[in-house]
Amino acid sequence: MSPSSPEPRLPLLRSLETGRIHSAYLLSGPGGAPRETALWFVRALVCERGEAGPCEACAPCRRSARGEEIPLDGSGKKGPLFRHVGDHPDLLWVERGQDDTRVRIGQIRAVQGAFRLRGSEGGRRAAVIADAEWLNQEAQNALLRLLEEPPPRTSLVLVATSSAGLLATVRSRCQRVAFPTDTTRALLGPDASDEQRALASRLEELPRRDLTDLLDCAESYRGPRAIEASAVTEFLGAASAWLRQRVAEEAEAGEGDLRRELDAFDTLKA
Repeated sequence: MSPSSPEPRLPLLRSLETGRIHSAYLLSGPGGAPRETALWFVRALVCERGEAGPCEACAPCRRSARGEEIPLDGSGKKGPLFRHVGDHPDLLWVERGQDDTRVRIGQIRAVQGAFRLRGSEGGRRAAVIADAEWLNQEAQNALLRLLEEPPPRTSLVLVATSSAGLLATVRSRCQRVAFPTDTTRALLGPDASDEQRALASRLEELPRRDLTDLLDCAESYRGPRAIEASAVTEFLGAASAWLRQRVAEEAEAGEGDLRRELDAFDTLKA
């Protein structure tokens, strides 16, 4: 599947066209576009004619076509630690297990073990580390060792809603591809859903609510950790976009002191 927006994929297209493939990439941004782009890119890496993306006609493309996505388990007890893209043996996919709040070190070690083996197809190999912002400290350190000494003709593609949670040493070893956010437009635009409008309304009301109301708001995010972690990430991303829009509007209107809003934005990013 092609990425939904052409701009972020331009550096990846240049890599494909020139054949200068890096050992690591970091795709960051909201929504599903970074994941879809990561899938598109690794499939192009093994395509026989992949200068502009997967051709969808050659044998590697047919093997890497999306099929049933087997649920993962970070402990390896109820499911695999990683899965293949389609049934292509040289394309690996890692993400949080169904009930996990983190991508675990065992999953990264499993990728390391798979990469020690000789590639089945004799060409390029790649692994997508989705949910990269949820790599725990041990997993990031294991990943760092893989980034420092990557196997030949092998690429790692990290996907994260935000790269802020990744170690600086991990980020510095990746080619960065950032996806713009349209969260603000979705929240405030005429095509916003009822759910998006409710979220925008909640953000508008927060400064006027007392401590009890704020605690009640926080309580609404209590539940299964894996589910609520994603909900909190979505809420913080929406809040950042909403606040960014407010700062832009006030600056355009000639408002004077924006330090409070900018401090709040820094806090949200942290």
